[in-house]
Amino acid sequence: MTATADHTDQPAPAGSSLMAEPDDRGRFGQFGGRYVPETLVPACAELEDAFRSAWGDPEFRTEFETLLHDYAGRPSALTDCRNLSEELGCRVLLKREDLNHTGSHKINNVIGQTLLARRMGKQRVVAETGAGQHGVATATAAAYFGLDCVVYMGEVDVARQALNVFRMELLGAEVRPALSGSRTLKDAVNEAMRDWVATVEDTYYCLGSVMGPHPYPWMVREFHRIIGTEALAQSQALLDGDVPDVVVACVGGGSNAAGLFAGFVDTRAELVGVEPAGGAAVSRSVPGVVHGSMSYLMQDEFGQVQEAQSVSAGLDYPGVGPEHAHLADIGRARYEPVTDAEVLAAFELLARTEGIIPALESAHGLAWMSRHRTELAGKTVLLNLSGRGDKDVAQVQAIKRRDPEAMAHVDLERKPGDPS
Repeated sequence: MTATADHTDQPAPAGSSLMAEPDDRGRFGQFGGRYVPETLVPACAELEDAFRSAWGDPEFRTEFETLLHDYAGRPSALTDCRNLSEELGCRVLLKREDLNHTGSHKINNVIGQTLLARRMGKQRVVAETGAGQHGVATATAAAYFGLDCVVYMGEVDVARQALNVFRMELLGAEVRPALSGSRTLKDAVNEAMRDWVATVEDTYYCLGSVMGPHPYPWMVREFHRIIGTEALAQSQALLDGDVPDVVVACVGGGSNAAGLFAGFVDTRAELVGVEPAGGAAVSRSVPGVVHGSMSYLMQDEFGQVQEAQSVSAGLDYPGVGPEHAHLADIGRARYEPVTDAEVLAAFELLARTEGIIPALESAHGLAWMSRHRTELAGKTVLLNLSGRGDKDVAQVQAIKRRDPEAMAHVDLERKPGDPS
């Protein structure tokens, strides 16, 4: 869902600090904003007011942090990977978000947003999902808080992530397939936003990444900041007060990367976001508006949104969170694409060397590290393992067997930067 008007046109203040609060227009540099239908302007304003109030309330913060500890299982571990380090020639540290309840980083944001939904008096939540991890986390939190839950998921992703669909249904959520467009994550977002427009009085939209209209990119990053806060303290304890040379995370919308980068943006660590070659929005550096904000976007010469493609359903998105576009624009972080073939090889590499099966999304970061092992030789590299790979095992097995239906969405010959 796109819109033509930006309802945050007041002048931007000077001197906004990096990865702090966005400016008064909800922008990070030139990116972000609030491009929404008039129907949603009051809803976004209400949400911003509610988040500011909650985030400044010690009782809300205490409940949020207690649930992260007692229910989600934080702090997540930092694993020093000796076997993988020997293989790659650099010291590899993994931030283990895969060990969280529900199997990924998504639970951090969802606990925060469902607490906020309850505070706002909403009885129903809607969400979008690609790989299913955000949908599972939302269904989990909705069950915990007694909220009705509807999750929109592209028809293609419903097929390739059947296990997560069943998990959501088992948790009491209704899963509605998105049948338009590429029938993947972008289209699931469209359907969730349409639902929100029609039911805004009693519905809370639990958006799963650092995208969408203000305040979502800022709010979701703040709920995930715990990843970077923990990782910074853990790595400093391990490295005698120092930090990793390079900090790496996969990027679709970019929530796990935003949470991790927030902990290291003011250190000497190099920040690297890794995109799928078929969804490399930052690498193309073409600004545009989609789903309520301005950011880098895959689009043709006529401004039409192009379809993204990735072996990982969670990164199958044509845009990127606006703060990532800003970090790339100012040169604080670099964003590079990897191919599906490299990702599949990295998926097996981590399993073989460390006995850890990663999500295909997380395997993007490892694929980049494997490609750049000469550049990284002798360095310490922190990779955010944003999720575990249980959900992807059947898909990878089918690919390895060269199943024609599974292979329809995977181009193993694509090179970085090739058009989708």
